[in-house]
Amino acid sequence: MHVLYFHQHFSTPRGAAGIRSYEMARALLRRGHEVTMVCGSYGVGQTGLDGPFRRGRREGMVDGIRVIEFDLAYSNADGFLKRSWSFAKFALGSIRLVLTERYDLAFATTTPLTAGIPGIAARWLRGKPFVFEVRDLWPELPRAMKVITNPVVLWLLSALEWASYRSAHRCVALSPGISDGIAGRGVARDRIALVPNGCDLDIFTGSDLEPWRPEGVGETDLMAVFTGTHGMANGLGAVLDAAGVLKRRGRDDIRLVLVGSGQQKPGLEERAAREGLDNVVFHAPVDKARLAGLLAAADLGMQCLANVPAFYYGTSPNKFFDYIAAGLPVLNNYPGWLAGMLTEHQCGFAVPPDDPAAFADALEQAAGDRRALKRMGENAAALARTQFSRAMLADRWVAWVAEGERQREERGLTAASG
Repeated sequence: MHVLYFHQHFSTPRGAAGIRSYEMARALLRRGHEVTMVCGSYGVGQTGLDGPFRRGRREGMVDGIRVIEFDLAYSNADGFLKRSWSFAKFALGSIRLVLTERYDLAFATTTPLTAGIPGIAARWLRGKPFVFEVRDLWPELPRAMKVITNPVVLWLLSALEWASYRSAHRCVALSPGISDGIAGRGVARDRIALVPNGCDLDIFTGSDLEPWRPEGVGETDLMAVFTGTHGMANGLGAVLDAAGVLKRRGRDDIRLVLVGSGQQKPGLEERAAREGLDNVVFHAPVDKARLAGLLAAADLGMQCLANVPAFYYGTSPNKFFDYIAAGLPVLNNYPGWLAGMLTEHQCGFAVPPDDPAAFADALEQAAGDRRALKRMGENAAALARTQFSRAMLADRWVAWVAEGERQREERGLTAASG
């Protein structure tokens, strides 16, 4: 089977972005399928292509995957209008491929929600099977965060969400709340599979890791790290709030390291300088190999999001799974399914949102009892191996996406012959 795979923010492990689509495409290849990956140029990503763009695109083979990359630069630091224009151009370019490429199944993954547009076209204009993967609930999240308030735009996004779900033969949800959200739009539960983000154990474990700490972090300091986008949704002001509490308590042995980029980063850096928060260390994005070395030297991973109820069960953050893959305990600052998992498996700290003192208390507890922290890390590693191994989840994903279509066809043939 040839899968035409749409992911605007696709990256290989050579980039500093999530690699779910890369790993899933590789899993398809191992099962004997072909994959054409359609993407844009993501600021912190790396598609593996480096040749010139011709007529707005370039293509080539990357680790067995045929990659078509549109000349559409995108950064999380871009403004709303620029990002929206990039999403629209990607969707239009993807429709052209839907109408001209040879393929057996169209697969599209968010974000953005406009990723569903080529899948809709494949279903209704080419009669192709379409599988839609949902990483965030739109427009629920931007509405809850008040990022989008225009009622017309929200209505259009809601209509696109409904059309994407209802056009798809099957859907993939990355969290329990996303699965519920899809079902809430009238999609039968037997058309929805829950396949969360996974742990890349081959990247984050092994004897060939090279542990490192950023400048400004001592060997004996407790190093708590956040790795990912510095955007509005991430609520990293909470980290600076906790840093202020630690500073007032005189805890100079705890360092909070923020690794990544995003629209909010300059403001966070300015605030840290203004308030004298030298216990906060900012670092540029790093690729997966460097990230693995950083996490190997860290003591704790910080899973932070803004206090928005839609986030509680409606996200499946890459960074959480990277942390536990590396055997790191996790400090989570909002309720929901991840907080419940940390408590159940005793692999970290679940603190209430908007509570800097509780955040700081957890960090001090971690610094004060390294033996207990080590046990939490061992529990985190066990959780990664037994429930969230990327290899295990990739097999489940391939069975649902590609082999589910074969089973559907076989049922159709059986019915026809009967």
